[in-house]
Amino acid sequence: MDIRLEQASLHWQHHCVFSELNLELPEGQWTSILGQSGVGKSSLLQLLCGIADDADIKGRILCSDGLPLQGRVAWMAQQDLLLPWLSVLDNVLLAARLQGNRLSPGEVERARYLLSQVQLADRAEARPDQLSGGQRQRVALARTLFQDQPLVCMDEPFSALDAITRLKLQDLAVQLLADRTVLMITHDPLEALRLSDRILVLQGHPARLSEAIEPSGSVPRAIDAPEVLHHQARLLKQLAQETI
Repeated sequence: MDIRLEQASLHWQHHCVFSELNLELPEGQWTSILGQSGVGKSSLLQLLCGIADDADIKGRILCSDGLPLQGRVAWMAQQDLLLPWLSVLDNVLLAARLQGNRLSPGEVERARYLLSQVQLADRAEARPDQLSGGQRQRVALARTLFQDQPLVCMDEPFSALDAITRLKLQDLAVQLLADRTVLMITHDPLEALRLSDRILVLQGHPARLSEAIEPSGSVPRAIDAPEVLHHQARLLKQLAQETI
């Protein structure tokens, strides 16, 4: 399902963050948006997810299947947001539990399968405080996959992890989210270039989206691939212009 955001605007405390902004999310592709803090990246994500806060935020969302996007977005945040009183398995099952119906054997089996996919099948009955940061974020990834929605929105999902754990979880996420439509917000050009089909920069006052960079090759791309390094330098220079 292709998704298009048209004429999006955000005003906060009489300040125009962005206006008349358009964004296309092609079906089955991973799109990343970079930009300085405060430029409006997370607000753009919230608009698509239908969880915008008190800011004056507007826009028209069109889906190629003709149905509303509302209620069809899975969210993965920087914090794992696991409920500490629930087991790992029940955290993965959270979306089904919130519906208020009795959990079906099929739902439980699927949640256990997803935990095996993120290498945590043996921790299904553990509590979140018994897990490392990387393990907790893998549970969050399994919970996101369990929702099985047409659009996955990720707001800096790996930024709180150490460098090696971050690389490993990036590789796992891109494997498990293959053929999904993903929109990721990140501050890391290398992360965007390793994982994404399309990379855009949100910058300016009011903010505008740049033309998309579309690296070649399959994901996850090597961190030392010449094209990755070339685009990384280009993106860093572009982002640095905002701080001058």
